[in-house]
Amino acid sequence: MSDYLSRPCTAFAGMRRLASGPLIDVALAIKAAPDSGDTVLAFDDASGAVVDLDLRGTTADIVTRLTEHGELEALAARTRARSDSDAPARGRGRPRLGVVAREVTLLPRHWDWLGSQPGGASQALRRLVDEARRADGGQTLAKAARERAYRFLSALAGDLPGFEEATRALFAGDAEAFADRMAGWPADVRDHALRLARSAQG
Repeated sequence: MSDYLSRPCTAFAGMRRLASGPLIDVALAIKAAPDSGDTVLAFDDASGAVVDLDLRGTTADIVTRLTEHGELEALAARTRARSDSDAPARGRGRPRLGVVAREVTLLPRHWDWLGSQPGGASQALRRLVDEARRADGGQTLAKAARERAYRFLSALAGDLPGFEEATRALFAGDAEAFADRMAGWPADVRDHALRLARSAQG
């Protein structure tokens, strides 16, 4: 199964969680679900964004469309990666070790400093990135989790009472207040929002 088809997703019919799992399974679960009259939305669990699904036709039609979409997405990603680097197809980097050669643009003084470091420019850059990641203290992951939860809530819960207060608590990093503001909401919406935001609040 391609990365696209296996992308973790969750579907909601109105305020009720309908299905959760790989995108292909969620799409087929939506297709098979009886029509309750509720709006059905599928969400990418990694980003919190709504996933547009074309569920016309047979199961085979749906699988074919999703497979084609996944292939196009993968091709676009490969094209972007190639355009980000002027590296030849072979020779630079050490792919077996996960080393990828890409272009870095710096001022001459930066190159001079990097060149004077033990191990050379590449090793110095790797050390600097590792140090920055450690110093980050999870802030980048926390920001991504807050944004993921906010995208989900904006699409599904924007009309629920206390939405603005809940999102303020979310962005303030106040896990207790965030949960409290959603206490009266439908359980599936509240639980999914808390799961998406979890890494933001430790």
